[in-house]
Amino acid sequence: MARKDILLCTLNSTYQHSSFGLRYLYANLQGLQSQAQILEWTIKENPRNIVEQILMHQPRIVGFSIYIWNTEEMFEVCSMLKSVAPDIVIVLGGPEISFETETQRLYQLCDYIITGEADHSFRELCSSLLNGSTPKEKIIRSVLPDIKSIELPYHLYTADDIQNRVIYVEASRGCPYKCEYCLSSLDKSVRNFDLDLFIKEVDQLIERGARTFKFVDRTFNLSPTTSTTLLKYFLTKIDLGLFLHFEMVPDRLPAEIKNLIVQFPEGSLQFEVGIQTLNPIVAQNVSRKNDLTKVKDNFKFILEHTKVHTHADLIVGLPGETLESFAQGFDQLATFAPDEIQVGILKRLKGTPITRHEKEFQMIYQKFAPFQIISTSTMDYATLQRMNRFAKFWDLYANSGEFKNFMHFMRSQPGSFFWNFMDFVDYLSLKFTDTHSISMMSLAEQAWTYLEQSAEASELIKKDFCEGHKKRDIPPFLKTQNRNPIAKNFNDKRNQRQKTHLEQSLIKNS
Repeated sequence: MARKDILLCTLNSTYQHSSFGLRYLYANLQGLQSQAQILEWTIKENPRNIVEQILMHQPRIVGFSIYIWNTEEMFEVCSMLKSVAPDIVIVLGGPEISFETETQRLYQLCDYIITGEADHSFRELCSSLLNGSTPKEKIIRSVLPDIKSIELPYHLYTADDIQNRVIYVEASRGCPYKCEYCLSSLDKSVRNFDLDLFIKEVDQLIERGARTFKFVDRTFNLSPTTSTTLLKYFLTKIDLGLFLHFEMVPDRLPAEIKNLIVQFPEGSLQFEVGIQTLNPIVAQNVSRKNDLTKVKDNFKFILEHTKVHTHADLIVGLPGETLESFAQGFDQLATFAPDEIQVGILKRLKGTPITRHEKEFQMIYQKFAPFQIISTSTMDYATLQRMNRFAKFWDLYANSGEFKNFMHFMRSQPGSFFWNFMDFVDYLSLKFTDTHSISMMSLAEQAWTYLEQSAEASELIKKDFCEGHKKRDIPPFLKTQNRNPIAKNFNDKRNQRQKTHLEQSLIKNS
């Protein structure tokens, strides 16, 4: 194995993800590129194997990219590497280590930490170290680079990346909004890459076979000029079967963007729409601004006039949010009819201004990654545990798309959609001690049992399990046609209501 003086390393959450940041660092190493190599693993990899592979290259400098999802695993790797090869210079960077730096365990295991955008500062540090010059300061705070001076990394995506991994791209950096739970609230301004050069790079990726692009821009639709230029470009290539993912500001959809997105075919556009909360008091607490009238109108336009797949985010545990107010917001968002509602639990990202609310709202976070909220003055531990289960089962039943008929039935029941589904979640919590690794068969059987194992329920679940996008054989539990009632805590009135709506749902879908 060839020796490399500089290794750029990270642990991705899964194999399909690729490290965008490391590719930027490598692209900007200039004359040091021949002495460097990128190495990527996943958080499931054995730390001993990672260290072994690093040592095979006999590096002088190893740079690790630290994120909230890999910080615990990186501690093991750095600890082992520093123990067996103390002469190797360990350099850390990334959002998780860039703030509250000296309080972290990793601080003691490295030689240098580069905070902020390190496109140029990592090269400068490596150049100094390889030339025998040792910086005095352990923490190196990057000067924000001129975005036009940054070398783009897209040629570094390999054929294997294009075939098997997410291809991340960005037309801009920064965010003008100050949402206190997000690191982008610290940005001073939005900076745009040269659009012609960016499109040229994307065009070359498409020529090499790339078809899926995930834009990491925090606000893709901030500039209508940039947005429309890119959408017009992608429309010229759309017959190739492209899939494009954008993060969108929900209340900003001008006519020029509307006129373009109506032209995209089904399965080509996905908008991730950050709602986060529909409680105006909570939104004010975290400096989140949404014009709810425009948000509703924009969702209505997308639903009625486009084939865009919408993915709307809500955050559980924001300061001042109660379970009841979250339920109201969830029901309101459900009426906007996004294709997916992503229910996320608040995480304490280091450096974010939301920490100012910790005393007033008694916000307690777990002390280890991913630093989720576990108690507030308005949502106690038991409530947040319940919402954790809600989020998991909502993903499995609603967002997965595997149970469309069942979810249509749940939505058709009178009353609150949130509380109806929460009732189902509470039932599932008695059946499953964990929300991981539950088979489709088990999920289908529990939905069927919840609906009283009736002939109508059997037909509904059969449509989802056997006749959905994945064709499956009829499961054993449906062959038995068992009609025993479900758990005793469901009263007869509620059961009769379920039967009525089941029959209506089946008639409607037949």
